[in-house]
Order: sequence, then structure tokens, then C-alpha cells
Amino acid sequence: MEFIHNCSGTCSRSIRFDMDENHIVTGVAYTGGCNGNLKGIARLCEGMKAEELIERLEGTKCGFKNTSCPDQLAQALKNALANK
Repeated sequence: MEFIHNCSGTCSRSIRFDMDENHIVTGVAYTGGCNGNLKGIARLCEGMKAEELIERLEGTKCGFKNTSCPDQLAQALKNALANK
């Protein structure tokens, strides 16, 4: 199932990803933000379980911001799991 998350507090504007019935995440793609870094994050996340990604990414901060692009992905995954 495809999900789209509108980011808040980051340079990236949105995150699109797919998650199957086993909570395996694929096809992560950010819109906006630091292109190379976000492509790297997307590749590292490919094929991982949503719960593990949340555990690893949640709470990551960018400079003095209270969030980051990885943290926004964790929030998106939490929302997707809650609404699945």
C-alpha cells in the first residue's frame, strides 16, 4: 500500500513509500531536501521492517531543529502503521 506524508519542520516537503502487510518498507522517495543524503536514506531503508526503521530513525535531529528528514520518515511510518 502506498503512503504519502507531508513533512513538517524540514527542508523536504513530503515522503512517499510503500509498505506491505508484513510492514516491509519499499520505494521510499523524498520530495525536496538534500537530494544525495535522502537518496542514501531511501536506499538504506529498502526492504526493512517499519518497526525497526522507527526505532533507528525516531528522534534524529537536524541542527537546532526538533526533527529531521529521517525523523519525519519515522513519524510517517508510525502514522501508516496506526492507519493500516
